[in-house]
Amino acid sequence: MSHKRIPKRKAAIAVGGVAALGAAAFLIPMANASQDNASGATTAAPKTLKATGASDLAAQLQQLLGQAFAGSYYDSGKQQLVVNVVNGDSNTIVQAEKAGAVVRQVANSSKALKTAARTLKAKATIPGTAWAVDPKTNKVVVTADSTVTGTKWAKLQSTVQSLGSNMATLKKTSGSFKTFVSGGDAIFSQVQNGEVRCSLGFNVTASDGSPAFLTAGHCGVAAKDWSDTQGGQPIATVDQAQFPGNGDFSLVKYNDATTQAPSEVNVGNGQTVAIKQAEDATVGTTVFRMGSTTGLHDGQVTGLDATVNFQSETDPNGVDTVTGLIQTNVCAEAGDSGGSLFTQDGGAVGLTSGGSGDCTAGGETFFQPVTTALQATGATLGDGGAAGAGAGAGAGDAGASADPSATAADPSASAGDQAGGDQIGGAADPSATAGDQSGAGDASGTGTGTGDQSGANAQSGSSDQSGAAANESSSGNHQSR
Repeated sequence: MSHKRIPKRKAAIAVGGVAALGAAAFLIPMANASQDNASGATTAAPKTLKATGASDLAAQLQQLLGQAFAGSYYDSGKQQLVVNVVNGDSNTIVQAEKAGAVVRQVANSSKALKTAARTLKAKATIPGTAWAVDPKTNKVVVTADSTVTGTKWAKLQSTVQSLGSNMATLKKTSGSFKTFVSGGDAIFSQVQNGEVRCSLGFNVTASDGSPAFLTAGHCGVAAKDWSDTQGGQPIATVDQAQFPGNGDFSLVKYNDATTQAPSEVNVGNGQTVAIKQAEDATVGTTVFRMGSTTGLHDGQVTGLDATVNFQSETDPNGVDTVTGLIQTNVCAEAGDSGGSLFTQDGGAVGLTSGGSGDCTAGGETFFQPVTTALQATGATLGDGGAAGAGAGAGAGDAGASADPSATAADPSASAGDQAGGDQIGGAADPSATAGDQSGAGDASGTGTGTGDQSGANAQSGSSDQSGAAANESSSGNHQSR
């Protein structure tokens, strides 16, 4: 994913292979935002909205409706915002309808759903479990991975049943919940046990005006100094990190204060999407996730304010609980952690945290909300200048834009598929360049690479890093540790 930093030496963050999987659906024009469907009718008709417009309207209605607001979701088929109202009087309903939403009366208030979530936290904080509010069903959806069996499953099942069938539901998912902490190419750090690799999420400006970027919190906890090449000199230092607890995000400042860090995402084949603003997730919204291991994938937001109980990476008997995440059905794999979740029209939504499954069988993936990370760190999106948010231009691909006709690359492609720097996939062709990576093809599957990376150092062997030291025209990719 491209979030280029352009320091005086113009060395861009190393790019891994970016397979534009699922890109055929990318950047298809949507209906104009906030167009009223009413044609002379006396009753206000629901507005046709883009995802950004729906998110903004949901936030406005939450304030307007107060305790009557019980969540909302985006109907992508009709391009309408559906708002849940509990104990709403006729005036409340009319207000929401006049604002342009579809109003639906439900039984469970937001307060009741939050109380149910607190009960789960108190009685069922079990590694391999997660729960989030689903406004479509007006329930808390509880998910257990494949490791939750025996007495743990019985305890979880009993707790969910005690909440009542109209308040919570329980489901199983394959795989196990974990942070996606291996593989990919982007930023590197040397630690006592070897090397860790993570993904750059979004470029930002720190509260003191310094150029910086956001990535996953478990990356910032694992290591302090980060390089743009394997074994290279550090180019950025962790300023703040949150994991576990109330979020999974890090603010990492570039060491070179003159670094320019355009706000954009590389979607493969040298094409970028300008990131124009940060926005809150809305259930039902189509979102895109970019990662060097699995490329570009899309899906929908399925839940908000999710709590995930990861098995602790440091304590075999412990649990790393993270709250306030976004739940989606977008697939992800090792190597995608820390990467960007964004909307079709350039909204920065989340940072890849972890989940279950893979991009063959599917599964749940959770993301740290960008808006929360920005608020907590005091940072602002982009670099605040001409090369900042919305500019979309950078070294090597200034005029590039995502091709809506791009076809999916080979779904078996990977750009490293590594575990902590140790290769678990086959070695790359030693003659390959970053523009000719084994399995890391462009959107048409031809393997031409990303960001015009001819001449990048392809490395066969332990790290399979085609493009781990991309030339200065490359776009910076965000990967995982």
